[in-house]
Amino acid sequence: MIDPIPEHCPYCAGRRITKKGVRIKKLETVQLFRCADCRRVFTPRHIKGKTFPLPFILDAISFYNQGFTAAATTRQLHERYAMRASPSSIDAWVAEYKPLCAYFRLRDDARARYSPHQLIRTVKLYHRQVYEFSLHRAKLDLLLAGGGQHARLSPIRTYLESMLRDCPHALFRHTDRASSSKAAFDLSQAAVTAKQNFATRLAGLVLPTIKDNHKRHEALQRFMLLNDSVTVAVEVPVYFLPEDLEHMQRRLNFDIPLTVSDAITGHIDFLQVRNGAIHILDYKPDAPTNKPIQQLTIYALALSRLTGLRLFDFKCAWFNQDGYFEFYPLHVVHKRRRR
Repeated sequence: MIDPIPEHCPYCAGRRITKKGVRIKKLETVQLFRCADCRRVFTPRHIKGKTFPLPFILDAISFYNQGFTAAATTRQLHERYAMRASPSSIDAWVAEYKPLCAYFRLRDDARARYSPHQLIRTVKLYHRQVYEFSLHRAKLDLLLAGGGQHARLSPIRTYLESMLRDCPHALFRHTDRASSSKAAFDLSQAAVTAKQNFATRLAGLVLPTIKDNHKRHEALQRFMLLNDSVTVAVEVPVYFLPEDLEHMQRRLNFDIPLTVSDAITGHIDFLQVRNGAIHILDYKPDAPTNKPIQQLTIYALALSRLTGLRLFDFKCAWFNQDGYFEFYPLHVVHKRRRR
């Protein structure tokens, strides 16, 4: 029997599929196919019995978690892909990915508060390059609710909402960037913990479906904002002023080897609220070898001053699909011992 050419690529949903030889196994010979759009070689079995490509399925989950019903999700998918999936298929995918996409447990409460088009607030920031600063309104409501373990972190919401309206854009166009800082922080007490968690697993799910490397950041941010239970904002603008540096050095006795002439600015990839702390995350494709401890520490210092929260309330990490590397910024700028 001749294997028919698949209608769509399982990686990118591309339609330019051609046969690419065969793979000889012990008990069978399997036809290989190549997608001219993403240049990947695959077999129909790679789809694991699914008729639809994985990007299509992940978008279905995102639309559903945005608050659309299964029927409305099918219409959204048809507009984007010109393919139709039944509401029962949507329900099956939701059930399959529920253990990984933990936002499902918040979805009903979120839908009672916001419509699908009100759930995410986004503004474009033209800061040397274009950043899409987005926050998840329902997660902020539910995670920071009074009486919960995160209620004391509510100033983070005030800051995020103020940045939607009153971001000081001029600071970000001409000042030094945290990612370029050459600060020589004392890292002797900064213990980095390596582990696997939901961030690494979600990256492992989403990133292989993105054929354009320039869109990997954006795709992962969008998926985590909609589908995990803790990411409250992405591309968060922060800034650190000379008076902030003076306050932390003189009043708090922090060891901060920085020189701030005007301001140091940056944009936080992912901001999460979980386990009683605010987590500042940076996605790094080369995470095991790239160690942005200085950059993330500056983000934490800036956000501490901008919100009035203690540096104790922040944790920092960088990650990719292979590993998650976490540390406490307080251990980087620990208080000097008094003689």
